[in-house]
Amino acid sequence: MNIGLDMMGGDYAPLEAVKGLHLFLKGYTGKAVLYCIGKQEEISPLLQEYNIDDSRIKIVHAPEVIGYHEHPTKALKEKQQSSIAIGFHLLSTGKIEAFISAGNTGAMLVGTMYTIKAIAGVMRPTIATIIPRLSGKTGLLLDVGLNADCKPEQLNQFALLGSLYAEKILGIENPSVGLLNVGEEEGKGNQLAQATYPLLKQNSSINFCGNVEGRDLIHDKADVVVCDGFTGNVILKMAETIYDIAIARKLENDEYLHRFHYENYGGTPVLGVAKPVIIGHGISNGKAFMNMIALAEKMIESGFCDTLKEAFHAEKEEK
Repeated sequence: MNIGLDMMGGDYAPLEAVKGLHLFLKGYTGKAVLYCIGKQEEISPLLQEYNIDDSRIKIVHAPEVIGYHEHPTKALKEKQQSSIAIGFHLLSTGKIEAFISAGNTGAMLVGTMYTIKAIAGVMRPTIATIIPRLSGKTGLLLDVGLNADCKPEQLNQFALLGSLYAEKILGIENPSVGLLNVGEEEGKGNQLAQATYPLLKQNSSINFCGNVEGRDLIHDKADVVVCDGFTGNVILKMAETIYDIAIARKLENDEYLHRFHYENYGGTPVLGVAKPVIIGHGISNGKAFMNMIALAEKMIESGFCDTLKEAFHAEKEEK
C-alpha cells in the first residue's frame, strides 16, 4: 500500500508533515509505505531528526511548490515539478494509491478533476465535513464548498456519496439522510430544495428521513445532511468561527467544543473520484497529518472508491 504525502503543503511545511509521519509510524505494524513528495534538501534532515523508519518511506524530490495565492490551473500547468503536480502524476500512474496535501486547495481540486476524474455516473464530485453531535455521535454535511450552484440531481448523488462514506468510513450503520431546509414539512424551501425532496424520497439506495433545519445539525435527526456548496460553506465557516471564539474564551478543553478542532479529522476526501484524494487545512499540524494518513489507509483498505464505482454502476443499470 503506497500513500503519497505532499511534504510542502501547509503553513508549517515540511516540519508538521514530518511530525505527522512520526506520529503515524510510531508503533505502526501495517503495510503502508509513505511517498514523501517535496524538496529533498529540506525533508531529509527532518526525517533523520525524527528517526523516521527508512523502510516505511520513499522520498520523491519535487523542487517546486505551488503557493496559496497562485492561480490553481496556471500553477499546475507551469509548475510540473511541484509537489502537487508530481503527487497527481504518481497517483494517476498507479505508483501511489492515495494522495494527501494541505497545500493550495484550488490546485488540489483542479488536479483531482483533470487528472483522476470523476467516477462514471457521478455528475460532480463533492467534499464533506464532519459535524460533531451533542450526543457524542458524528454527522456528515455535504457539499461544503466545491459546488456553489447545484441541481437537484446532484444533491441526490451527494446523498448517496455521503451515505456510503458514513457507512464504510465513519462506521454508521444504515445512515439516515436529511435535506437541509428552512422547515421540516415536505414542500418547504426554495426551488432547489422543493425539486430535490422527491428525488431523495424515491431513492431506494439511501435511508431518507426528510427535511432537517439548521438547528438539527448538532442533534441526531440525520446522520448525513445534504445541501448546496454555497450553503454548506457558510455553515462550515460559521462553525470554524464559533470554535475560534471558544478558544479566545479559553473553552478549548470543553469536551464537545474540542471535537470541532480540525486536527481530530485531519482533512476531507474528495468524494466521487476514482482514487482517494484528501485535502487538509492550511494550518495542519502533526496530529492532523497523522489523521489524514490514517484516513487514506482506511479508504484504501476498505476499497471505498470501488464501492462507489459499484454503487453508481448499479444506479445506471436500474435506469
